[in-house]
Amino acid sequence: MSNSARIIPVLLSGGSGSRLWPLSREAYPKQLLPLVDERTMLQQTIMRTMDRAKFGPPLVVANQEHRFLIAEQLRALGIADATIMLEPLGRNTGPAAAVAALCALQDDPDAKILIMPADHAIRDVDGFRTAVDTAAQAAAQGRFVLFGMKPTEPATGYGYIQMGEPLADSPGVRRVAAFVEKPARAAAENYLASGEYLWNGGIFLLPARELVDEFQRRAPDLLAHARTSLENASRDIDFLRLDPKAFEGCPSISIDYAIMEKTERAVVVPTDFGWTDVGSWSALWDIGAKDENGNVAVGDVLAESVTNSYLRSEGGPLVAALGVEDLIVVATADVVLVTTKHRDQDVKMLVERLKAQGREAATQAPQVHRPWGFYQSVHNGDRFQVKRITVKPGAKLSLQKHFHRAEHWVVVNGTALVTRDDEKILLRENESVFLPLGCVHRLENPGRLPLNLIEVQSGPYLGEDDIVRLEDVYARA
Repeated sequence: MSNSARIIPVLLSGGSGSRLWPLSREAYPKQLLPLVDERTMLQQTIMRTMDRAKFGPPLVVANQEHRFLIAEQLRALGIADATIMLEPLGRNTGPAAAVAALCALQDDPDAKILIMPADHAIRDVDGFRTAVDTAAQAAAQGRFVLFGMKPTEPATGYGYIQMGEPLADSPGVRRVAAFVEKPARAAAENYLASGEYLWNGGIFLLPARELVDEFQRRAPDLLAHARTSLENASRDIDFLRLDPKAFEGCPSISIDYAIMEKTERAVVVPTDFGWTDVGSWSALWDIGAKDENGNVAVGDVLAESVTNSYLRSEGGPLVAALGVEDLIVVATADVVLVTTKHRDQDVKMLVERLKAQGREAATQAPQVHRPWGFYQSVHNGDRFQVKRITVKPGAKLSLQKHFHRAEHWVVVNGTALVTRDDEKILLRENESVFLPLGCVHRLENPGRLPLNLIEVQSGPYLGEDDIVRLEDVYARA
């Protein structure tokens, strides 16, 4: 396959994954977590398309709040040529697909884009790549290819695709006869028995030029705003920021509703590569390695007389379960979730209640990630707070000051270079420095190993918004 015929992987990474709370939260959603193995869902998705003879540099369409996390995960895979496109707000998959197609056409008038949610699990990666090869034949002829997953149960949580007649010129591809919304149980059972229906997995292979033409025909207003948002986009370090005003004008609509359910170009490749939409804890139980009692246990877990349950401790306390079945128990440092498997789709209801109460646990995990590393609150008291801070090798915080608090830094391990007004102070293990209220300061890690320190804040107000950034290498406002 020549370079001009390479497929551009487009990863949609804008979701929050609230049904996988408390592990997945808005500030650190499920696609950025290692839920299935040691790689995150985003990394696994990209790794399926790293053959540069077939695939071009990836395009990640993301929430701007996650930009540094995504960039770091790409760097960990050695990917330096990806485009990270930042949406100023969520507008569903239709505008994202339109902007991705326009972006791909800037480099290749014959580009094809492989649109994939960044939070799906696929067990048979070779089978996935074979399905892409099959789809590429139809996409080369201007067709819009969906990947239909052979159903394994009469699921009511997925949309379905009814297969039409096979394409004579594209072996393994069939026309789309109809799209069906999430059906009732009886209808889903009939679909499964007929063998003529597939789950709609939300993965598409699309010729970019024809897709833009179809947007012009079916959703011209959306396309106009998408085009303007890309034309007026700005570069910000490693990121491409879409123009907020133009992008906000896009209607919030899926590519399914905007294009796929209206076009005559829609075709489907029936696949069976072990696809799972990791949208709930029971989905992780389905694909997890089970013991002889049907349990999936992750982390510090003790189970006695427990069956068919998902037990996980992620930086939290020991999870000990006795004499229960069909449960989901997930413990983090600040939350313990307990539900039955048949109610785990409703976890998002808990998140909404917590949001309504203004609880930070709804959106933010105890470990708060920043482009330079992360911090974690250890203890909150009256007019004081203790944090653990970890700074990556070579990274540094912004040059800043506070109006309401003083800070004391104690190095646990590593080396710290501290700016305090006009001073430069080098600290090593077990050494400390005091930063009085109002002083201009910065923390840097000049070493080759992570820097860990304890920060003690004291003052009448300790909120994160009491930071005046005077200089920031990460261009944060």
